[in-house]
Amino acid sequence: MTSPLTVSVVQYRALYGGVAANVPEHVALIEDAASHGSRFVVFPELSITGYSLALLQEPQQWITGDDRRLDPIREICRRTGITAVIGAPLAEEDGTRRLAALGIHPEGTIDRAFKSRLHGQELELFTPGDGVKLIEVDGWTVALAICYDAAHPAHADSAAQAGADIYAVSALYTDVESHRLGLHLGARAMDNRMFTLVANLGGSTALGTSCGLSGFWGPDGLVMKQAAGVGSEVLTTTLRHGAIERYRAG
Repeated sequence: MTSPLTVSVVQYRALYGGVAANVPEHVALIEDAASHGSRFVVFPELSITGYSLALLQEPQQWITGDDRRLDPIREICRRTGITAVIGAPLAEEDGTRRLAALGIHPEGTIDRAFKSRLHGQELELFTPGDGVKLIEVDGWTVALAICYDAAHPAHADSAAQAGADIYAVSALYTDVESHRLGLHLGARAMDNRMFTLVANLGGSTALGTSCGLSGFWGPDGLVMKQAAGVGSEVLTTTLRHGAIERYRAG
């Protein structure tokens, strides 16, 4: 039997200043989640820099494969036993540039997921991913998605067919997209009988003001918990595998 999993989504208002400014904030928010018993923490799209694509003209704002600037996050994950997913612009070893979600595990290993459905200026900066990335957390199978990936049912369908229990979305939905956020996360959950969650960037961004609404959806497609505002907030809940089993057996 799969044990319950306590999960946090971090609605995060990224600080100006890129990687150097935001790494300490990530550490503090992971500590906050740990105080609520969380084992898995998800941050928004580009959380480590903020959604400021102009900032990425500075080479030092790109994360590299074994970037020592992430050591404080590795250490807090090791100390708390948490797996944390952060949003980052990643320069791969061969120079390929990705819009990435990085899953940092307690033992120090890092899984990489790449945004498949790029749009706007992202198309000029990043190379798209070509599939779904699954990670394991305490016996649960988690699929990582980034923002517009969740708008395409095929992405979540592929995740479910590969055995995902949770569809974890790092995102930026603006204040004109609040209805879309609810439709995407609810439909992906209900259609595939899995839990979905979204960590949305907070505050104001280059694309507009966030709509907030980070949260969790059950395999029935209904909201379990959502953020009340648009600022930084840690939301935590406990997921139980029995809910998935009941709906998939029905």
